[in-house]
Amino acid sequence: MTTGVDTIRIDGEEIPFKPGQTIMDAALAAGIYIPHLCHYPGLPPSGNCRLCIVETGNRSVAACTTPAAAGQQIISDTPELNATRKAITQMLFVEGNHICPSCEKTGNCKLQAMAYHLGMLDDHFPQFYQRREIDASHPEILLDRSRCILCDLCVRASRDVDKKNVFAIAGRGTDAHLIVNAPSGKLADTPMAVTELAARICPVGAILIKEKGYEIPIGERIYDRQTICETGLQEYTDKPIIKKHQSE
Repeated sequence: MTTGVDTIRIDGEEIPFKPGQTIMDAALAAGIYIPHLCHYPGLPPSGNCRLCIVETGNRSVAACTTPAAAGQQIISDTPELNATRKAITQMLFVEGNHICPSCEKTGNCKLQAMAYHLGMLDDHFPQFYQRREIDASHPEILLDRSRCILCDLCVRASRDVDKKNVFAIAGRGTDAHLIVNAPSGKLADTPMAVTELAARICPVGAILIKEKGYEIPIGERIYDRQTICETGLQEYTDKPIIKKHQSE
């Protein structure tokens, strides 16, 4: 039992938290994985993906945006919540062009890894087959909006870490889409560089570094070797990646 500090309980396990931490922050710091796609340590939370839904105080909340509070009783790892997370993941698959065997990101894709983690065996829902623009104008970076899951990570990374504000989300509902903040709307007309966090943070294959997709063979990629649970906890302990980009 933890004493002398404020604590919360997640699935019966008592863990400490620091002032200002969210439920997600406290969980990851204690080595407890809560599924997520739009959370990244050091970036402000957005709650976009809704995969981190947990139950506390007889209501459902997003763990990444809900502050930890002393005495909270939180339920996360249940068949019902994981079924909801799987349904959300299935909806993300059918809303975009996520054909894993033909995607350069396969094996490095967090959406694909999340599907494995949640035991997703099929899409369940009808495919949307939305037509979205591909922007290949940048000499080093490809933007494929048909794979975008609107996690907002590139928006926050470019705005808060790279300090260039290259991306934004426009529209609402099924009309929501990623836009480039340039008069032309083209990535080539922005100061974005491949060394920046925004160019590398995409959890799927929406933002890709050109001519690098197959440098690491399939079978030797991140999620060929580790689960998303393992890498999710490692990301929290590897916070210097944020500091590195801020100092560049």
